[in-house]
Amino acid sequence: MLAQTPTAIIMIRPHRFYSNQETMRDNAFQQHSTLNTTALAKLAYLEVSIAVQRLRDAGVLVHLFEDIGVNDTPDSVFPNNWFSTHHDGKVFIYPMRCHNRQREVRQDILDFLHQDFQVSQVIDLRHFQEADQFLEGTGSIVFDHAQRIAYASLAARTCLAPLQNLCAQIDYQPYCFHSYSKENIAIYHTNVMLSIGTEFVLIGTDNIREESERTLLIKRLTESGKDIIQLSTNQIQNFAANALEVQGNNGKILALSERAFKCLTARQQQQLEQHVDLLPLSIPTIELAGGSVRCMMAGVHLPVRSN
Repeated sequence: MLAQTPTAIIMIRPHRFYSNQETMRDNAFQQHSTLNTTALAKLAYLEVSIAVQRLRDAGVLVHLFEDIGVNDTPDSVFPNNWFSTHHDGKVFIYPMRCHNRQREVRQDILDFLHQDFQVSQVIDLRHFQEADQFLEGTGSIVFDHAQRIAYASLAARTCLAPLQNLCAQIDYQPYCFHSYSKENIAIYHTNVMLSIGTEFVLIGTDNIREESERTLLIKRLTESGKDIIQLSTNQIQNFAANALEVQGNNGKILALSERAFKCLTARQQQQLEQHVDLLPLSIPTIELAGGSVRCMMAGVHLPVRSN
């Protein structure tokens, strides 16, 4: 059975962070800020620095890269959208919808993966961009590795053709549905309304408007044997599902934002604590960009290279 929890994570510390105007057209989670870009960048840099230290203190293996390149990449703090890694040694590079996000792909990170892990193949899906077909990594896809299922809420940034292509190459089953924000906008990334851990699921059931889709999805998730924790639309808006299970010194940890943690009920927190330790991280500036803790972490599932 494939492990759900990554053995390590890759994070990017931004130097030129700001809320991306190109992505705002379909990201209902983004917010405007009255701060200038210099102030935003400094705050985001500090938030990532503190988050990385808290994760490392908890025993999470974090590989930190700096975004000091010359390209205009305001969303570089969200590396999970441009690549994913897999247990069989495959690495995928994804077709991104927004032009300034397409510039986030970094050869130095790919070189690092080759150096420290067993990479069998790098598969580039960016040719789908030419047909306006997009798939934005583990933002668009939430994998259940044990069940070999790739869950995807279809939207402008999450298209069926590249998803089917990916699944065929890793022998996973695609499972598609539709979800919407409280503003009735198609949710741009699946991972803001669905998180799958080893023993639990966080899901925004109220965001799935079609009753038959909602019923079938809950049935499928329940059949996996996991503890289903249903979240309200308001909790989804506060990033309660945008969390990632990671490995710490004393067991599994759920990394989530303080905003997400505070919007969970006491009962929901207790449910989660039966499976993981909760690690809230303060990232209010970064959340202005429409993503939260899960988006900041690219999980590494590759076999470690033996020296």
